[in-house]
Amino acid sequence: MLNVGQNHGTGTTEAPNWYAVQTRSRHEKKVADEIHEKGISAFLPLVTRLHRWSDRRKEVQLPLFPGYVFVRTTTAPETRISVLRTPGVASFVGSQGRGTPIPDKQIEDIRAILDGNVPFELYPFLEVNERVRIRGGALDGVQGVLVAKNTDQSLVVSIDLIQRSILVRVTGYELERI
Repeated sequence: MLNVGQNHGTGTTEAPNWYAVQTRSRHEKKVADEIHEKGISAFLPLVTRLHRWSDRRKEVQLPLFPGYVFVRTTTAPETRISVLRTPGVASFVGSQGRGTPIPDKQIEDIRAILDGNVPFELYPFLEVNERVRIRGGALDGVQGVLVAKNTDQSLVVSIDLIQRSILVRVTGYELERI
């Protein structure tokens, strides 16, 4: 997980929000680094995968959601323009290219799963199903959509705006309806 920057890039009193920016293919890490260099917080969730070539194997860190970097900023025009002028950034994700704020809870839930080293897998984005919250354990408070896969219960944790999700097994965790 690449989590860079602490500033929000502006001197305004407006509370910053998380936004997704779409990037050019395979430019996510460079975009996150350059946004950080501009003093803007960026979050690029990374996963480690084993890649095999004909002559070797190597663990590599890949973006969890290819093509996207999350930025925490305000809607101040100078900050938005600064992000958009970052090499590799295509646009903010949302209506009219202006960007739609992502709830802090969705970003926090992805971080909790990655920080907890809990096994997960990517899962197709779902819009309709019952939302639940995990009670207790390393994932206490994580929210998502409950699904059944074979005999296991799993929780789909989503970033609604970019329509990307991950699936984490929750068999053995206490769940409550939201």
